[in-house]
Order: sequence, then structure tokens, then C-alpha cells
Amino acid sequence: MEKKRLLAVLRALADPNRLAIFELLREGTYCNCEIASQLELPANLVSHHLKVLRQAGLVQAQQHPVDRRWVLYSLDREGLAAARAQLASFLDPMTIGSRVPPSCLGACLAPEPVAVRAEELLAPEEANAGQAEAEP
Repeated sequence: MEKKRLLAVLRALADPNRLAIFELLREGTYCNCEIASQLELPANLVSHHLKVLRQAGLVQAQQHPVDRRWVLYSLDREGLAAARAQLASFLDPMTIGSRVPPSCLGACLAPEPVAVRAEELLAPEEANAGQAEAEP
């Protein structure tokens, strides 16, 4: 489940519009129409991007306390903390292993072979004999 969540967070923030919405919500709470106005995007597109951000656990939605017709969006602190911890663990350089594939132990760690043409492998007499046969 952790990989699915991490993938959802990375996908959500990989889109330039969603990243712009995320950055805007770092300032505080916004409604859809304010986000659309600030970013000059259609409201239905903002709604779509907010849905993706909510599903990734980065954004929360709540109805306006006075006028229930309005939905207010803000960053989900708990979701961000979980995503941050998971991303930090995933990108921790101390978790990089030192595995070497068993099939490569001899081949990969040996010096690289030198490229040699077939003619160079033949003795000089054999190489000249081949040229003599080719000439009429």
C-alpha cells in the first residue's frame, strides 16, 4: 500500500497545474473559484486537479461553515506529514544496497575486453595468403 500512496503523491505533484495549485494552497485556504481566478484556469479543470490532490492525500476539502454551498480547500497536514516521511525514507541514501548480480561477478568485474579485428588475430603470413587468393 505504501508504494501506491507514494506513486499517487508523485503523480499528483508531477502535473504543472496541480503543482501550482499545491503551491497556492501553501498560503492557506481557497475555494475553487479563487484558485481558478488566480491560476487563470477553468473551474472544472481546477476541480479535477483538486480531486487528484485529495485522492493522493495532499489536500482536504470542507464545506464553508456559514454557506454550505461553498467548498474550501487546504493542504492536509497529516497527509503531507505521511507523504514527507515516506518520501524521505524512499530517497534516503543510507538505504542503497551493495548488491552485485551473481551472474556478473566474473564478467562485470573483469577488465573490459579489447576489441580486435579478425585479421589482427591471424599470423601475418595467413593474412597475406588470404589477400593473394582474393586477387586474380
